[in-house]
Amino acid sequence: MSIIEKKHLIVAGPCSAETEEQLMEASLGLKEAGVDMLRAGVWKPRTRPNSFEGIGAPALEWIKNVKKATGLPFTIEVATPQHVELALDAGIDVLWIGARTTVNPFNVQDIADALRGVDIPVMIKNPINPDLSLWIGAIERIAGAGIKQIAAIHRGFSTFQPTQYRNLPMWRIPIELKSKMPELPLICDPSHISGKRDMVFEVAQKALDLDYDGLMIEVHPDPDHAWSDPKQQMTPARFGAELSQLRFRKSSPGDQVFIDQLEELREKIDYLDREIIEALGARMKMSELIGLYKKDNNVAAFQLQRWQEILKTRPDWGEKESLTQAFVEEIYKIIHNESVKVQTEIMKKQPSKT
Repeated sequence: MSIIEKKHLIVAGPCSAETEEQLMEASLGLKEAGVDMLRAGVWKPRTRPNSFEGIGAPALEWIKNVKKATGLPFTIEVATPQHVELALDAGIDVLWIGARTTVNPFNVQDIADALRGVDIPVMIKNPINPDLSLWIGAIERIAGAGIKQIAAIHRGFSTFQPTQYRNLPMWRIPIELKSKMPELPLICDPSHISGKRDMVFEVAQKALDLDYDGLMIEVHPDPDHAWSDPKQQMTPARFGAELSQLRFRKSSPGDQVFIDQLEELREKIDYLDREIIEALGARMKMSELIGLYKKDNNVAAFQLQRWQEILKTRPDWGEKESLTQAFVEEIYKIIHNESVKVQTEIMKKQPSKT
């Protein structure tokens, strides 16, 4: 079994390899914490020029020494065919493709071409923008080069909106990826999602609760003085302490009593879902009738006052059923959009009587 196929894989290490001493100190601490694989940035694609962009090839020699000292496999990011060649020559065990590379199919294809004929695991981070097709496309390009051992890394998505996260997790996107590619290992990078060390393990636990296959976390012996991303890195000691508090979930239960009780509850969910679908069907039929009535009276499909009334009343109704306002609003945005769509389609097809 490939290292990236290990259930509950733990990958950790500095954002960047800064000095051999820094890398060795972090790595020895992480070996003691029980990680499965080490990581560090050798080449760092940065937003602005004149930022620290990684030590580059000299750091590969440091990694060789770290591997000898720890006996652990090592993974680094590659962004060009030249990076791939140097990494392979240095005996790097696993490669990963970063979010800024995944977003560009030309770059991914260049890396895929450089990997032809090579047997090495490759992990692919989601693109910086929330585009599932781009993520799948990158995976397909690497697979098309003959790489058999592939994993996906969820590191969150960029946004201009102020949020508590550095990168929005948008959990539905990696969940949809997993549903389309169930055999693909899915790893969470809570460091890049949170952007703050105090939130890293909160996000990590959420990922484990969603049955992710592993975690990649940034760890530095002196995080406050790190040359890149200091706020999201933590010391090896803190990492080890918080790692021990994580709750690793089972993908499926083995106890037959639990299975039977779960199946009984799921049958009740299925019954309720059928009722919801039937209610939605009846609501859309009513929208069709309203559309016909509006068309006959030459009235627009969208009525702002009515939409404002729905937005005001439905969350109040939902609150009485212990549903959050945001949840109910999101549902009714979808329902209302579909209702307006139904009415506009009716108006196109039916001749007006006026």
